Amino acid sequence: MSKIVVFGAGGKAGRRAVAEAVSRGHQVTAVVRDPAKYEDLSGEAVTVVAGDVLDADSIAKVSEGHDAAIQASFQPGLPVDEFFGGAARALVKGLGRSGVGRLLVVGIGTALEVSPGVAVHDTPDFPEEGRIFSLGHVAELEALEQAETEIDWLVLAPPPAVLDNEAERPGRYTSGGRSVLPSEEGAPAFSYTDLAVALIDEIEAPKHHRALVAVA
Repeated sequence: MSKIVVFGAGGKAGRRAVAEAVSRGHQVTAVVRDPAKYEDLSGEAVTVVAGDVLDADSIAKVSEGHDAAIQASFQPGLPVDEFFGGAARALVKGLGRSGVGRLLVVGIGTALEVSPGVAVHDTPDFPEEGRIFSLGHVAELEALEQAETEIDWLVLAPPPAVLDNEAERPGRYTSGGRSVLPSEEGAPAFSYTDLAVALIDEIEAPKHHRALVAVA
């Protein structure tokens, strides 16, 4: 059993990650900005706390004594590059102080490559608003790549499509590389549940390290 701290536990990816971790017997600290809004997350294996993913001191405090962390948070209203890049830098500092050795980050599929050196967000006619959001995730990845840290971090990026938020049972998934992965003909849409399984799998039995990795 591990102790896992999940930042952004109130969101779609965060909630699924909390549920998957608990189903496997892990203890979870669910970090949100306002715990009063997320009392439904509380349970025997889940402690809901207030925290700020942009503040290294806050991160160090809520992550003390944990084995791994998941970053699934976003704060609307802030420039995306400022938020994602700032969160990555704060996590490296805060988790480094508290001794957390493994960090899983929820990435975005539009930052994956469709051909060498060409990301989905660089393809013709890609919406500018979506491109800006995707580049925010790129800033996050660059901050992690440039950090001098012993933390074993990993960015997992789901397919560049709307994820299924209704599926309860996970399907099979594949992972590897920073290019968009092909999906099997007739396969169901990738879901937040699938993503949660991949995140917790990488905590229990790490296969990828210090990279952007596609899952599908």
